Amino acid sequence: MTSLDEKAVPANDKQMQSLQTLIIGRLMVIFLLLVTSWFWYSGTLKLSFDTFPQGLFLVFIISVGLTIIYFFLLRLSKNFAWQLRIQFLLDALLITWLLWRTGDLSSPYITLYIVLISVASFYLRPLATLLMAAICALLFVTLSVLTFYAVIESSGTPQAASKAIQIISFHIVALLVVGLLASRLSDRRMSGIELEETAKSLASLRALHERIVESIRSGLVTTDLDGNIYTFNAAATEITGYMPEQMLGKTIEELFGDIREQIDLSLSAAGDGEPLPRFETDLLTPDGFAVRIGFSVSLLFSETQEATGLIITFQDLTEIRSMEESVRRKDRMAAVGRVAAGLAHEIRNPLGAMRGAIQVLDSDTPKESRQAGLMDIILKESDRLNSIITNFLGYARPAAVDFAETKIAETITDTLTLLKHSPDVREHHELVSEIADETIVISADAAQLKQIFWNLARNAMQAMPDGGKLRVAMLSIPNNRIRITFEDTGVGMSQEQVEQLFEPFSNSTTGGTGLGLSIVYQIVKDHNGVINVRSQEGVGTTITVELPRDNRRVTTRIAPPIPETEPSRLTNFLNVTEKETEVSS
Repeated sequence: MTSLDEKAVPANDKQMQSLQTLIIGRLMVIFLLLVTSWFWYSGTLKLSFDTFPQGLFLVFIISVGLTIIYFFLLRLSKNFAWQLRIQFLLDALLITWLLWRTGDLSSPYITLYIVLISVASFYLRPLATLLMAAICALLFVTLSVLTFYAVIESSGTPQAASKAIQIISFHIVALLVVGLLASRLSDRRMSGIELEETAKSLASLRALHERIVESIRSGLVTTDLDGNIYTFNAAATEITGYMPEQMLGKTIEELFGDIREQIDLSLSAAGDGEPLPRFETDLLTPDGFAVRIGFSVSLLFSETQEATGLIITFQDLTEIRSMEESVRRKDRMAAVGRVAAGLAHEIRNPLGAMRGAIQVLDSDTPKESRQAGLMDIILKESDRLNSIITNFLGYARPAAVDFAETKIAETITDTLTLLKHSPDVREHHELVSEIADETIVISADAAQLKQIFWNLARNAMQAMPDGGKLRVAMLSIPNNRIRITFEDTGVGMSQEQVEQLFEPFSNSTTGGTGLGLSIVYQIVKDHNGVINVRSQEGVGTTITVELPRDNRRVTTRIAPPIPETEPSRLTNFLNVTEKETEVSS
């Protein structure tokens, strides 16, 4: 397997460097041996050519020639194993030749066999090292036999047969023992190399595993059998908003809530060989955003196929659910549009005729009579019905947006000034305006913006029948956008009310038809903006509207609109973008 470490040296390069070290080291050892032998034979520090070791010098010359050949073979062939074997075999032959030239059985260079076997253990495998020792012993025996029987001329002192056998036996035993020890050393060296390679492979596999896990676009969490988290990948961080160091060691229930039933169902399905079921749940990010996720649970097994924990994979379904809600909302809008065209003629015309007839009758009726009071009620209710129809038509067939440079602070101030003089604002109501920068100019329809602010502020006042505080704030936010916040301390809304907040004729907290906020939704959508709703019953409601300054359509990540009513879950979102409102439950 290729190492993941880009700086790692390839195996062939390491072997070549090792061979180069052997070749150069051999030449240096022979040179040092030549110099020390010269001093040895001289007997003094004063050197003389009469005492120069001719045989060792010849070996040195041959080694220089072989060194050139070895370097040439290194460039020519990559079969380093055979090159090592050939070099050590030639070394053994050179040592044998040196022994023949320097005294045979009495040569001081017999120990070079031991050096050769020891060095071979660092390059060869155990069996090859032992074979090298056997070859050295065989060469030594062959040389001894040939010189003893005068097959070749001996340069040493003649030895008696018993003495020669003793010397030969001692050296054979010594060479074989050294060979056994060297093979053991080679075995340990090979084990160390294999262990090192295994460790590198495991490190590479671990790094590969971590990179794969981190590159998965689905959230992945692994736990032990007790549900304690010990793996938390990057996608999990992106989806949940929690950093790995925040979650490691914590239980899975702290992240997903109580999912023991889902875990049991998943393990039961896995045991029966059935496909793993998929579940959905809500989790709360550290910033208070509710996220809808889909997840599955499977067992984590060790190499021995023993269950050691759980693997939980999950995905952010917020956008998917929002898209589904967008489709449903568009279908409802299409139906509303078809009804709206005929509604004006079918209701408004008879309503106008009825109102005219009642006004005629009212003019001939005494003002103090009971009939006059009933007619006055009919006239007021007909006006209210006409207002509902007008709002409904405005929602179903909105006017075209007339974009122009608009001072947003001035628009908010005008709306709040008008609100202060409306009957909806009483003495126990407090109205606070916080505008960070009054010079901000955006591209928008001023009249439609005032309609947004008026509806939101008026609804906030109506949601505080016993008094309260309405805070209206405006500030700049990143990505060239502005944010307007309407925060009240009113009665708040339930989960179901937040989900249906922007739908016409929804269950309104103020008792109205809900068309006002539906129109707000439509206007924000036309301005390529985002509207977020956060509410809790008994605490209040916060609505934020984000608008682009230059009105270019920008893609934003939609915050999940999941209503909550419990104190531990305060964030309920409905969002409007240039695409569509996104709502999920």
